[in-house]
Amino acid sequence: MSVLKQLSTVVVNCADPAALAAFYHKATGWEIIHSDQDSVSLGSGPSIQLALVRVDGHEAPGWPDGTTYMHLDFTVSNLDAAAEELLNLGASRPGCQPGEGQWIVLTDPEGHPFCLTAAPAGD
Repeated sequence: MSVLKQLSTVVVNCADPAALAAFYHKATGWEIIHSDQDSVSLGSGPSIQLALVRVDGHEAPGWPDGTTYMHLDFTVSNLDAAAEELLNLGASRPGCQPGEGQWIVLTDPEGHPFCLTAAPAGD
């Protein structure tokens, strides 16, 4: 019997929740469902929410050799087109790109790494 039934929210520590939420809102199209001075939450229906929470003195994680405890993966229909659009929204593309082209690593405007993976054919 499992105690944990469903993952509901992924919380990302950051310096500026509103600015980071604006990036993820544009990138995902998810609606802002909560906002106050110290946190912003985005979501799309009953799916997992993304919460961005202010942490005083927050330092961006490093990639690839810094302290990165976790990252987000997003499925996209076209890796190169999605990467280009996200770069135009303020993401960065670090030089380290493991995976031999199976995915693309980007960082959000605060330096959190996230990956783009290709959707299976037909999706």
